[in-house]
Amino acid sequence: MKNFYLRLAIFSLAIFSMGAVSAQEDWPKLINTADGSVIRIYQPQPESFAGNVFKFRSAISVQAPNQSEPVFGTFWSVANVETDKDTRHINIISLKVPNLKMGADTDISKINYLKTVLETQIPESGFSLPLDQVLSSLEMNTEEKKLSKGLNNTPPKVIYATKPTILVLIDGAPKFQHNNEWGVDAVVNSPFTIVRYNDGNYYLYGGKKWYVAPSATGPYQYTPTVSDNLKKVEAAVTSANSGDAGYTSDAAAAQNNEIADIIVSTEPAELIQSKGPANFTSIDGTGLLYMSNSDNDVFMDTNTQEYYVLLSGRWYKSPQLTGGWQYTAANALPADFSRIPEGSPKDNVLASVAGTEAAREAVMDAQIPQTAKVDRKTANTNVTYDGEPQFKNIDGTSMQYAINTPSSVIRYRNMYYSVENGVWFESNSPNGPWTVATQRPEEVDIIPPSYPVYNMKYVYIYDVNPNYVYMGYTPGYLNTFIYGPTVVYGTGFYYNPWRGARFYARPYTWGFGMHYNPWMGWSMGFGYSYDWFNIGFGFSSWDYGWFGGWWGPVMYHPPYRWGGYRPYGYYGRNAVYNRNTIYNNRVGINANTRFTNNIYHYRNDVITNNGARINNARVGNNNISSPRGNFNGPVTNGGNGIRNNNPASGAQQQNASPRVMTDQQGNVYQRSNEGQWQQRQQNQWKPVTPAQNPGVVQNLNRQQQLQERGQVRTQNFQSARPAQSAPAARPSSGGGGARSSGGGRSGGGRRG
Repeated sequence: MKNFYLRLAIFSLAIFSMGAVSAQEDWPKLINTADGSVIRIYQPQPESFAGNVFKFRSAISVQAPNQSEPVFGTFWSVANVETDKDTRHINIISLKVPNLKMGADTDISKINYLKTVLETQIPESGFSLPLDQVLSSLEMNTEEKKLSKGLNNTPPKVIYATKPTILVLIDGAPKFQHNNEWGVDAVVNSPFTIVRYNDGNYYLYGGKKWYVAPSATGPYQYTPTVSDNLKKVEAAVTSANSGDAGYTSDAAAAQNNEIADIIVSTEPAELIQSKGPANFTSIDGTGLLYMSNSDNDVFMDTNTQEYYVLLSGRWYKSPQLTGGWQYTAANALPADFSRIPEGSPKDNVLASVAGTEAAREAVMDAQIPQTAKVDRKTANTNVTYDGEPQFKNIDGTSMQYAINTPSSVIRYRNMYYSVENGVWFESNSPNGPWTVATQRPEEVDIIPPSYPVYNMKYVYIYDVNPNYVYMGYTPGYLNTFIYGPTVVYGTGFYYNPWRGARFYARPYTWGFGMHYNPWMGWSMGFGYSYDWFNIGFGFSSWDYGWFGGWWGPVMYHPPYRWGGYRPYGYYGRNAVYNRNTIYNNRVGINANTRFTNNIYHYRNDVITNNGARINNARVGNNNISSPRGNFNGPVTNGGNGIRNNNPASGAQQQNASPRVMTDQQGNVYQRSNEGQWQQRQQNQWKPVTPAQNPGVVQNLNRQQQLQERGQVRTQNFQSARPAQSAPAARPSSGGGGARSSGGGRSGGGRRG
């Protein structure tokens, strides 16, 4: 019996240590123990994922040296997890095993001991799962789908152009403020750099080029030279942008010598454009044509002779490209849209087509939080107002929200709550001091989407202890919303900005060519390089200030996507991304940083992304040291270490083990190399005939297909992912902060 317990301890520790040390995601994992036992753990099968609670089951087998056949079993787990969407892995931080079934073994002491070992060792061993494999296998049913009700789908003004064009947005009539350091007046209610010079002309700086116009709203023409005084503006904007993750060198940016037409809009608008007259190409297996000389998602249905365009995740149709667009629900599209092949150049739209696997995965991804634990002693925020705090009622609730601050602040039952960079704070005064909240207002989930604080409802508090509060936010906090069977960008509502002594922008749905990426979420249109936007400048007069907020939380800017049209789609097995470089725009992080959408990375008072950390454990040199003290020190695993049982190539591949799965009752099945499903019964594999068990075989085939799809998604993500360095630490000072003059980045005005 003692030998059995020791083997179980070795088994559990070895299995879950391999999650930390193995870079590959092949299943099953093979472990040789010191006593010669052979243990395999098969790919976990997710059952549900809500908040930070992840439930799964997994098939396992153990074969001792004196056994001719392994013993198969299933264990069920309920885990508290941290989700890292940058690396797209789920890391287990605590776990319960409510049920375990090992063949015909009913020894309660063995079962209970194994449960205890699993519950102890899994969190301590840094066990993690690829998020894309989980999403592909998961059938999720959570309340998140019910949150995004009443979004606005009224089309914006849609502009069609046949030349390379940039849409420049100004939020209402241009509002100017003099910048003493620049010596010019600048438009403060735009994310673009527009200044009025003393020669009576107006100048727009973007894409490392200057454009001139007789009015702030145009028409603009490219100008190769400007006054030396305007070079101060250029230098200030370049300096402000150069600290961002999306920054590239002048030499790289200079490769784009294209002179764009400029269209200015003072109301929400979207731009679709083609390179010359529209050119349409057929999509195999469908009656659809797509505009092949455009970076937009524009289609022609040959059956109805109607055009369809995808804007911020919403479909609109019209009999002509120049206007008359009407909203069409994702589940009301012509059936041919769901037949667009994965791997084709336009398969990116499948995430916005009801009933597709891509749409299902996008909806599930939008329900999974980015999590962290917040230090109750050190986490803090500041909230500043333009004058005395002013609040307005939120219809349908007993709450009010602050209108003259860039921060998200609500008043509820004589208490004040703020969300700043994914963290809830509370205070008994609108001016603070603020402390980490341990609960959020009860009515926050019924905030209507017509209010700019709507995204606060997507930040959650999961658990509390004396030192930390476990929190997380789903993509709704960053303007990604589940709307029926698909996801969309933005609520569709226009939010009046604050115009007082300062200007505070509110989130925009339209105007930036938002395009869905299955791993990064939303990225901006191809026309925008990182330096088209003035990411934050202050004014030395302090009467006006630009505080960001166009894309939601001020810290967050969606990644820019540029560098040419991708030659293949996102979802196919042959996806290629070498021409689809993704850069992120994050205020104040290291210029070498790439590929991080986790706002928590920019706080120094939270702990996130534990990754494969193993506390007090040493894994290496084919030795495993127990992270607990009761296993008699180091145990050698037979010198063979932990290896994958699915070798990549060569003769070894012929000996790869069959796929092994379990059903919800814990029955264990395998698919033989000949494609035959078999069930483990009385230590034997017995065929499962489709004629007698059609539902069982159909379910097993479905699970296998989803697992294979998840593996492809994981591989595509790894191939597409740029190199990443750790983000620079960033203090979390909240809504006030220091403001730089003359074009430097504004550290203030961050909005939760």
